[in-house]
Amino acid sequence: MKLQQLKYVREVARRGLSISAAANALYASQPGVSNQIQQLESELGLLVFERHGKRLTAITPMGEAVIAMAERVLLEVENIRQLAADNRHENKGTLSIGTTHTQARYALPAAIQEFSKHYPDVHLNMVQGTPTEVAEMASTGHVDIAIATEGLSQFENLAILPCYQWNRSALVTPGHPLLEQPLTLEALSEYPLLTYVMGFTGRAQQDMAFTERGLRPNVVFTATDADVIKTYAALGLGVGIIASMAFDAEKDAPLIALDASHLFQSSTTHMGIRKGSYLRGFSYAFIQYFAPHLSRDVISEAIRL
Repeated sequence: MKLQQLKYVREVARRGLSISAAANALYASQPGVSNQIQQLESELGLLVFERHGKRLTAITPMGEAVIAMAERVLLEVENIRQLAADNRHENKGTLSIGTTHTQARYALPAAIQEFSKHYPDVHLNMVQGTPTEVAEMASTGHVDIAIATEGLSQFENLAILPCYQWNRSALVTPGHPLLEQPLTLEALSEYPLLTYVMGFTGRAQQDMAFTERGLRPNVVFTATDADVIKTYAALGLGVGIIASMAFDAEKDAPLIALDASHLFQSSTTHMGIRKGSYLRGFSYAFIQYFAPHLSRDVISEAIRL
């Protein structure tokens, strides 16, 4: 039995039983992956996958158990590598962070700047994506840490830790009628709204506030990026609703931000780390810069299997 064979069966399972997709992901040939899986099955004396001709159609019950064990073995192998790297060069290596545009652009810069001062020999690899995408990256070990407001709870093998709370602002142009009246959900419902797409930056929680008041907001424009929302709000397409941290009065002039925190429940941005993984020392340091309340003991307890 070879570690490579375990990687192959795991990746095929992750890729919806597609050998070609698994081969592409692992930079291997399709026949090579198929042959190695068959060799593993022959050695074990059991089938990991059910087949119809050459096509894989399902994972057998024994295959499910094999793949679950392979996940644990491969995780521990990676943990040994990380432990050895920590022993050789404590402050040298790579920290991979998966996150959304809003977090990368507005929430993380201060922590990354501070981290870089103290760990100049650590390469920071930031991968942006949707909340679900970055959560999956952490779940499968492609990034060390995922940071997002939604999506993380979809993956049971992630330890999820709260980082900080935030709320929203309504953006209007100079002279807008909302500047002359109290800001209410009813008032917002009277105007075209520009905001985040569903599944991003607390959108579901935002919509719930309107629904609970029996209101139907007139959302005419959605985007994943607060900067895009601000651009079109400044053109007068409607009232923008964005995370307050994404607004800078000087840079975003002539837009005016109205505090909307009294209208919506606060949202919480979380951090997702794969349970059972070994975090290098500088990973704990980064987390401390970003979310000081998350001590090493708290994190270690959360990710312990």
